[in-house]
Amino acid sequence: MKTNQYGQIEISESEAFNALYTGHLKDINGLFLDNLQVIEQYNQACDTNADRIGRPRLLKNLGISVEEFDQALQRDWFMPKEYQNFELVEFLLDQCHSEEQRNRVMEELELFVQYDMIPVLNYLKYLVDTMRANNIVWGVGRGSSVASYCLYLLGVHKIDSIKFSLDIREFLK
Repeated sequence: MKTNQYGQIEISESEAFNALYTGHLKDINGLFLDNLQVIEQYNQACDTNADRIGRPRLLKNLGISVEEFDQALQRDWFMPKEYQNFELVEFLLDQCHSEEQRNRVMEELELFVQYDMIPVLNYLKYLVDTMRANNIVWGVGRGSSVASYCLYLLGVHKIDSIKFSLDIREFLK
């Protein structure tokens, strides 16, 4: 297997089906094949035999630079629409029990907006919800991220930055 300049996995049909057959490949959603006929045959077999099997996609030149491709991926974040449209401010303010907490959330949100990081917060909400739903354990918190009260409220870490007087500017410099 190899990847192209966009980081997409390029694989031959024989490599793909061998990997599936031997159990080395559980999901082919991230694969790109260069043979449309094979993709169509595989998808037809999936339609006939299974409900939710990943589908390969046709490998094609995207006609954009790698930088444009990266920017597009960063906008989408590969998360469900309900998290892309999640009412983040409302959720965070609902978690607050004091004026000090609400003020801190609003101060941090201004910085997150300034650095164009609201999609990151939406993605982190999705990530935490997914980990909780699948009983995945993650760390208590580390580094400068523990200075963010919003991340604390989202469940990314377990350090109350207000309680420990941590300055958000240690995280968002």
